[in-house]
Amino acid sequence: MNNKVLHPRALEPVTLLMIVFTSVIGAIIGIQLITTLGISANTSIVGAIFAMILGRIPIGKLIAFKSIHRQNIVQTAISAATFSAASSLMLPIGIPYVLGYENLVLPLFIGVVLAMFVDALLLYKFFDTKVFPAAGTWPPGIATAEAIKAGDKGGKNAKVLVGGVLIGIVGSVLKIPMSAFGVAFIGNIWALTMFGIGLLLRGYSVQLFNIDLNDYYIPHGMMVGAGIVALFQVGFSLFTKRAAKEVEEVRYTKDEKEIRQGFGVGFIAYLAIALLIALLGGLISHMSFGMLLGFLLFAAIAAFVHELIVGIAAMHAGWFPAFAVAFITLIVGILLGFPAPALALLAGYSAATGVAFADMGYDLKTGFILRGNGSDPALEKEGRKQQLIAGMLAFAISAIVVLLSYKSYFAQDLVAPVNHVYAATIQSGVTGDVAKQLMIWAIPGALIQLLGGAKRQMGILFATGLLLVNPIAGWAVLTGIVLRIIFTSLTKGKKESEMTVFAAGVIAGDALYSFFTSIVKIGK
Repeated sequence: MNNKVLHPRALEPVTLLMIVFTSVIGAIIGIQLITTLGISANTSIVGAIFAMILGRIPIGKLIAFKSIHRQNIVQTAISAATFSAASSLMLPIGIPYVLGYENLVLPLFIGVVLAMFVDALLLYKFFDTKVFPAAGTWPPGIATAEAIKAGDKGGKNAKVLVGGVLIGIVGSVLKIPMSAFGVAFIGNIWALTMFGIGLLLRGYSVQLFNIDLNDYYIPHGMMVGAGIVALFQVGFSLFTKRAAKEVEEVRYTKDEKEIRQGFGVGFIAYLAIALLIALLGGLISHMSFGMLLGFLLFAAIAAFVHELIVGIAAMHAGWFPAFAVAFITLIVGILLGFPAPALALLAGYSAATGVAFADMGYDLKTGFILRGNGSDPALEKEGRKQQLIAGMLAFAISAIVVLLSYKSYFAQDLVAPVNHVYAATIQSGVTGDVAKQLMIWAIPGALIQLLGGAKRQMGILFATGLLLVNPIAGWAVLTGIVLRIIFTSLTKGKKESEMTVFAAGVIAGDALYSFFTSIVKIGK
């Protein structure tokens, strides 16, 4: 490790105390938001601001939080606790409850807790690889890093950041998705253009074509096709000599051999968790041996694929269709003929994966920027390790909070609204026509992904846009892209850093506004 700059440890008493405190708060906020509003807010910037304030209190060891690395550890913890409590734990276990399978809640809870940890560990292993490069966009990660840097150094960039925050807040007040606008300035233009087009097509399909794309499972088919091609692209990038040469040139900190090992270990872990859920949930009494084997393989593959798709979308756009992709898994599960109890567990298991993966990516991106974008390999390695420790502690705390509180929420009939969509789909079933629609629309989804290539991920992002009902976000993304092109042309690309800081401020402003307005709504 670098002898000049030592990274703070997550288990230092004062830092550990803050991790525990912010994780409990974050978990409570996450549960409240997902059960009352159906959303999960990004609390990383809130955690960073809290740590900044602590560092400016001239009392004993609180001054230690002047360190941007300690601030990063705190934001990692609160963000991990919020997302995991809401989307990785509370939402999945609500599915069997809504269906009346209360006996399956605890078995599923055990499974999704394990899946959450595997999720984060795999991102830690995959981060800064050809598949998930540290140089990738990871928009919320950039926003948090720039906020922390501005608070630490001040100067011109601080003014630019504050300006972006104010614009983000004003736009959010006007009901404009400012995160979508902000990410347009820093993400891959091709990927985000397809994302914006997808959002607009889904939002205006009835007016334009007199059909609802969702009724024909067009978004779902597109994602199936794009997802299959994306998996082949990942495999091709890992198992070719050309890929190995590119890794050496770019100098990723993880090589393709380590990624292959991660894929193998990850699949085995997901398969083992699926087996545990099946045994604890008593699926042996509901299924033949052949069907049980099919369920285990499908659940493990679905969990892994879901994680990769969510991670890719999160890295490029900062948005990810976790619930919608899990819905695709559920539809395929119904078509395969799995019984209702198995479908309840399958939907919950699939929905739980990907979220912790994406959130850990955001957090490690924040740390990567704060540690000098990899300029000090020893510091970067140690910093990631400390963030992982903070994240794992936060996950454990969120699991305890959910375990102690889920019964009281369910007793008040407080579950994530999307749980009722999953339940209604399981109860009503789907027909063979759905399979036909999925296969038909998988073809254009696969072609778009193939033409865009692995770097642009056009098919995945287009399908992501189609799965989300938010046309205003589509306008925001495309408007941002046009302004980005104009600004870059006028400045001849000489002010890229200022544009990034501005975009970070816009995203941060939107996150702060969303967080505080959500808390106000809960209070009412």
